[in-house]
Amino acid sequence: MEWSIQEIAKLAGTTSRTLRHYDETGLVPPSRVGANGYRYYDADALVRLQRVLLLRELGLGIPAIVQVLEGQRDDGHALALHLTWLREEQRRLDRQIASVETTIKTLNGGEKPMAENMFDGFDHTQYRDEVEERWGRDAFTSSDGWWRGLSADAKAAFFETASRLGADWTDAATRGIGPDGDEAQALAQRQFDWLRGIPGTPGDGQDGATLPGPTKEYFLGLGEMYVADPRFAKNYGGEAGATFVRDAMRSYANRNL
Repeated sequence: MEWSIQEIAKLAGTTSRTLRHYDETGLVPPSRVGANGYRYYDADALVRLQRVLLLRELGLGIPAIVQVLEGQRDDGHALALHLTWLREEQRRLDRQIASVETTIKTLNGGEKPMAENMFDGFDHTQYRDEVEERWGRDAFTSSDGWWRGLSADAKAAFFETASRLGADWTDAATRGIGPDGDEAQALAQRQFDWLRGIPGTPGDGQDGATLPGPTKEYFLGLGEMYVADPRFAKNYGGEAGATFVRDAMRSYANRNL
């Protein structure tokens, strides 16, 4: 039995573009390509795709995934290992849920949450390999040192800013405003300013705490990644929302960077 690339994209919650990229990089080649150029996938290809998506969820970059797949030929054994990792991730998410529930309960009770109790289960290092793959080891080292040096209150403020920005992007996308309009461009400016404040963000003339802002190449690449990677797209309401964000960022970059 075979499935088309469109069917697999829908079933796996990913995009045809992502699947084509996985084919081009050798991660998940289709079982065959039809005379019309369409890709088709059989059960073996689906098992491999499942493994790749699981590893992506764990934060591994493509080179790391290639190494894992090359070193683990036994699909059954490999999936058993993935299951162990998933259960660890489930425990981490359970801790996050409990932490957020405690914060909500405290706020509803009219009290101030204890900052040291708000971040159980949050681990920013899960994307280390991917950050280093895309932007180099220095990028991760700089941002990691900055994050670890923040107080619990500063971390809470960072999460609040990011959450509010994501919600405003999603709302704008849902209302169908144009990516070139003033409102969308104001959001793109906020996105730029937010990135400007994160050490390790590739930027021209970076000097200590002074960041003039992300480079045009980085800003455009980030917008493309929001669309291509479901983990990031979900922060903007899904692929359609992420596409709106990307288009607005592209317009901003072409005008200002």
